[in-house]
Amino acid sequence: MERNMMERNMENNNKRKIPGMLYILVSFIPWIVYWILCSLGNVLGIVIPLAISLILVVPQIRKRDFNLMDVTSLLYFSIAAIGTFIFSLNIFVENNGFIGYFVLFLMALYSLIIKQPYTLQVAKRDYPEIYWKDKSFLAINNTITGVWAAIFIANATIFLLLDMPFTVILSNTLIALGIAFSFVFPLKAPAYFVSKEFKKYDWSVEANPQKPKGKNEYDVIIVGSGIAGLTCGALLSKRGYRVLVLEQHYQVGGYCSSFKREGFVFNAGVSNISGLWEKGPVAYLLRELGLKKEDLFVRNTIRYIFKGEEVEAQNLEEFTRKLSDMFPEEKENIYAFFDEAKEAYEECYKDAETYGIPLPAELIVKVFGAKKLLDYPKEHPHFYDWMNKTFRQKLDEYFKNEELKSLLCSLLGHIGTEADKTPASNALTAVVSYYIHGGYFPRGGAQRFANSLKEVIESHGGEVLLRHKADKILIGNGKVDGVKVGDKVFRAPIVVANANAKTTFLELVGEKHLDAGFVEYVKSLKMSPSCFAVFLGVDADLTEYPTIVVDLDDGYYVVINSNADSSLAPDGKASVTALADYHDFPERGTEEYLQKKKEFAEMLIKKIEKVIPDLSKRIIVQDAATPKTFERYTSMPEGAIYAFDQSIDTKRPCFKTPLKGLYLASASTFPGGGIEAVVISGMICANDICNWKCFDSNRCV
Repeated sequence: MERNMMERNMENNNKRKIPGMLYILVSFIPWIVYWILCSLGNVLGIVIPLAISLILVVPQIRKRDFNLMDVTSLLYFSIAAIGTFIFSLNIFVENNGFIGYFVLFLMALYSLIIKQPYTLQVAKRDYPEIYWKDKSFLAINNTITGVWAAIFIANATIFLLLDMPFTVILSNTLIALGIAFSFVFPLKAPAYFVSKEFKKYDWSVEANPQKPKGKNEYDVIIVGSGIAGLTCGALLSKRGYRVLVLEQHYQVGGYCSSFKREGFVFNAGVSNISGLWEKGPVAYLLRELGLKKEDLFVRNTIRYIFKGEEVEAQNLEEFTRKLSDMFPEEKENIYAFFDEAKEAYEECYKDAETYGIPLPAELIVKVFGAKKLLDYPKEHPHFYDWMNKTFRQKLDEYFKNEELKSLLCSLLGHIGTEADKTPASNALTAVVSYYIHGGYFPRGGAQRFANSLKEVIESHGGEVLLRHKADKILIGNGKVDGVKVGDKVFRAPIVVANANAKTTFLELVGEKHLDAGFVEYVKSLKMSPSCFAVFLGVDADLTEYPTIVVDLDDGYYVVINSNADSSLAPDGKASVTALADYHDFPERGTEEYLQKKKEFAEMLIKKIEKVIPDLSKRIIVQDAATPKTFERYTSMPEGAIYAFDQSIDTKRPCFKTPLKGLYLASASTFPGGGIEAVVISGMICANDICNWKCFDSNRCV
């Protein structure tokens, strides 16, 4: 299988004794001998290099793995030997410098033209196959080969125009510089490439918790109280910062909130949360804040309906067994796929012990150094492979059965993209992780989790002001100065925007404070899908059903909230939420809006009755939310569930903005939408504000 091949390649790589860039010196040996002996007029300068070239190429013939420079050497010295000894030509001896370097220039140029830079073959000696198709790896070798091409043509020109000893001194100096560059550049380039843009924004702002504060003065102001903002605020408050959270709504949480109707509790959107396994970011956050996982979350049970067949499993072992029963011809591939997925997922969190979260490339460089980034593919070979492919490509690697692939894509609704547009790494962390470690329902309703974070902020001296809609983020001399709410002004050197990036930059900041190119980039960002939700209080005992039912045939998602927590409905009754994707809706308050809302709710309920018979006859409470509803209560443009589109076509904004002191902590930035993802976003923000100081001595490195 793919995984075993990858491991064998790594083992074979490790057995090679000559490092790649050192092999450049080996490939130069025939040419060094050629130039030294021929400069003395000795024809052995052609014979000996020919023999050395042959020795270098013979093993490559056996392996069918050729080094272009060695092959070029063999061809050149073969032609030189024929010309010298058969046709009595002295040109290869007398003009050895010019001809030799010009041939090497043509070799390097040809390799660039065919998009196979000749140093790439050499570099493969140092890196597992996982690197070989990586864009940065190719870019680095294009650069190195380009430098050598320039050196070769420069040396050819030197030998054409100058005489001894200048030819020897200058040409050898350039070769020495080329070798040094070939060694150093690959070590420094990856960090340079990933950090180049980030460094534009990687400013530093001091927020001193020890400094006395006046009225309405804070270390950090957080605009919005979604989970990312609350996460950031809770961590900073616990670490001694004076924090203010401003929220437009009458309660905190954003999409992670709940409401009550006649004794039934419904979540606004959140029902299945990942990241609660031992090394998960949400579990890490709870531990750091002194909160208990078992008090706030309960493991979900899920049933999938696919082609009329029900698939329900409590763990990965049971799930793979049921899949194998359904698709016996794919049994071996199913187990292999999930074995690799599990290894890749664990590799993703391999370095998360210190801060509890996986970091993007630019932060790996900032926090752990350039070498950590350089070693990342070797230390995370399986996850790195997922990072560089789409989910469709990973499925195609293992499976032929399209129905099986469709079933495994069933949770892509968690990120709102199609398999061929979904980065495999996103699918791994936001989809496959549910199969591996399961998903969790917020005990007591989503509001309880959000309120718990709010209580941490307040218990450590922070403030959370509800019904305080931010009007403007105040900017002075290119940096933030505070936030204006009506007639009130709150001051702080750092503002964390827990609002959508479009709202933040285009409304709260204003275009006049931003570069025109950046404004156009923000405006061009595509929003993710929204959804339509129906909330039902049902006079029926539905405990025979799992907490979540995903009907892939009819395209909807049902959550029986009271099956996860019986307190969410009166005794003997059930709280039910049904969701279906929806991208647009008429304007609120219009007849068309009300009619569409009613029709869509009825249609959704009718679909659910195929699974829960006579549901419509037992409804005693009914409400619904449209994309316009979500937009109204969260200020999220278009009521988007995941902020921006989460496909490979979208580049999310950096968590640090062009304005000094202004951070983003939300689904708008890395790593995207979902509770686990926004917890990561909030933790990144808090740690950057704290200059990546480690607060757990047992985990610090």
